Amino acid sequence: MFRQICTRLRSGFFLSCPPWLSVFLLCTSSLLSTELKYTQGMQVTSTGPQTIQKAEGESVILGCTYTPSPADTGELDIEWSVVSPDTTQKDQMLVSYTSGTKYIHSNHALAKGLSFAAPDPSMGDASLSISLLSPAQSATYKCKVKKSPGVDTRKVSLVVLVKPSAPKCWVEGGELIGEAVSLHCKSERGSTTLTYTWKRESAGPIPAMATQNRATGELKISNHSQSFAGLYLCEVNNAVGAGHCRINLKANKPPNRAAVIVGTVVGSLLLIFILLVLIVILYWKLSTRHRYEKEFSNEIREDAPPPESCPASRHTSRCGSQHPQVAYSQISGTHGSSFNEGCAHTSSSNSPHTCQIHTSRI
Repeated sequence: MFRQICTRLRSGFFLSCPPWLSVFLLCTSSLLSTELKYTQGMQVTSTGPQTIQKAEGESVILGCTYTPSPADTGELDIEWSVVSPDTTQKDQMLVSYTSGTKYIHSNHALAKGLSFAAPDPSMGDASLSISLLSPAQSATYKCKVKKSPGVDTRKVSLVVLVKPSAPKCWVEGGELIGEAVSLHCKSERGSTTLTYTWKRESAGPIPAMATQNRATGELKISNHSQSFAGLYLCEVNNAVGAGHCRINLKANKPPNRAAVIVGTVVGSLLLIFILLVLIVILYWKLSTRHRYEKEFSNEIREDAPPPESCPASRHTSRCGSQHPQVAYSQISGTHGSSFNEGCAHTSSSNSPHTCQIHTSRI
């Protein structure tokens, strides 16, 4: 029906137009149809997803199957490149296939582990294989197949994600009945977005009073009771993997507050008593030491002998306080009496000084 209407409209249009205009329109439509036929000769036939998510360490094949047109008689040329996010920059060429030869155009980190999936890409399969994926290989890849005059392209976005590491579970709070308790779950490694989910493996599901945050991994219990006790499982997920950990939540009875208060008071009094005893002992020791030093100094003064005096004599020169020893010379005869006379007063004197006697030999 549609074709009939178009035919009638076209017939009416050409009949109403001048002959020269009809010829011009026919030639133009013929040229456009011929040009369109050549430009759409080569076709990339892969129909896989345009965005692929894979885990780190895995392998992937980026599909790029193609079908050339019989009119495509030129040399086959296949190129794989990374599309630059900056439109002002050139795309990064990775691998290519020309005249039956495969080429690697870069030693960039993106080119690591790249190869054509098919042994012979000229047989209609130009898919790209990447092994041992790393997060650095996340990019948009473009496949270009050209066989003159036909050419076609296909783009595939690859996202390499890191699986969540085994999370760590812990409890914040004393697990006491009537108090607030929080269960926490945290994975140290993993690509966003990470989602945390708490489940109870024993004693039924988690009571509705508990609230959990799937972004932070916190399960909050505002008023802990025996109904919350049990074994809990935390599971963390992202697009490429999962991890989990377990924890056993207890419900402990709170201690007797009166006993706690009494114990605190008794402990404080005992501490004060110990401090007082230490102060008294220290004061007694200091007083004893001071009294002993005072008595010792008095005994020294009482035991000291009185100073000795040495009278002057016409036969002696002087009494020296700085010479504790007596210097004398032997004499004979009558001179011995003068020696005794010069020191006669020494024995009766209380002076501590000694007498120095100088005599001359006759």
